[in-house]
Amino acid sequence: MDIFDNKKGGFTIMSGKTDVHGGFGQGVLDLNAVSSVIIDGDEAYIDMGALHAKSSVEKGIKWTTNKEEVPNGKPYWLVWVTVDRNEAGPYYAGATACYMEIDREARRGYKILADHVNRMDYSMKRRIMLSDLSEKEKAALKKLLVENNAAMYENSTEELKQSLS
Repeated sequence: MDIFDNKKGGFTIMSGKTDVHGGFGQGVLDLNAVSSVIIDGDEAYIDMGALHAKSSVEKGIKWTTNKEEVPNGKPYWLVWVTVDRNEAGPYYAGATACYMEIDREARRGYKILADHVNRMDYSMKRRIMLSDLSEKEKAALKKLLVENNAAMYENSTEELKQSLS
């Protein structure tokens, strides 16, 4: 899989564009370096729809911040993964996990949107926040990152590797 080809579902890589103008759109967040991963049990997969809360598991769901309103919810994790480049090449620079529960049958879901937004921001700031994931979920995420591009995983920080081991 060519990680530089967004059409194939790989992690997006920041563009080489360095010229920034001070006109319209100044200060707007650039999400080109952020990808979204859904963890469903022991399976992790890239779903770029999550950037707009339209991943395959989120579509058609009415959200609540009250967990009791989703008694039959299935747990999912949304992981924001930010990539960057260093002298060794591209690497996974930030990774933060957000919890949600979804009852597909009832079309109801629990998540705290502010937490999802803040954690996306933390990932973009190159933070690693994966301690809430279970060992099974960490293994699924690590498998996805390594299978996507082992060199990117090897170039990543020790903090990320320790978080996933």
